[in-house]
Amino acid sequence: MILIIRGLLTICITGTSLIMIQQTTPWIVPDKYVKMPNPVKADTKSLAAGKALYVVNCEACHGKKGLGNGTKAPDLKTVVGNFTKDTFQSQTDGTIFYKITEGGDEMPNAKKDLPYDIDRWNLVNYLRTFAAAKK
Repeated sequence: MILIIRGLLTICITGTSLIMIQQTTPWIVPDKYVKMPNPVKADTKSLAAGKALYVVNCEACHGKKGLGNGTKAPDLKTVVGNFTKDTFQSQTDGTIFYKITEGGDEMPNAKKDLPYDIDRWNLVNYLRTFAAAKK
């Protein structure tokens, strides 16, 4: 198994007031998923499908550019993932697929809204485009 830490400690300070201290929990991804290859080619069709799914299912929290600054992000207790960071992009496609599928903390699992594996793989392919956007 691989242990992936979402974050260790988050402190939000406004002026001299401490608003929140949050300890996040480890995200344990089974080896089966860590080693799972992406069966969907990241072509134009896949990226377009992934983007459409992202806009509907992810953008409100993760933001238009995947920075974790969506309109709902300030209302959440957990830190919203930033898809442009190396810590995200260095994960395997299977790891990202697992996280989308299973969810964690306040991130809902996608089993209901995205019941087909191909949709979640298309989303993984689209999330990879945020690495290029960072540069």
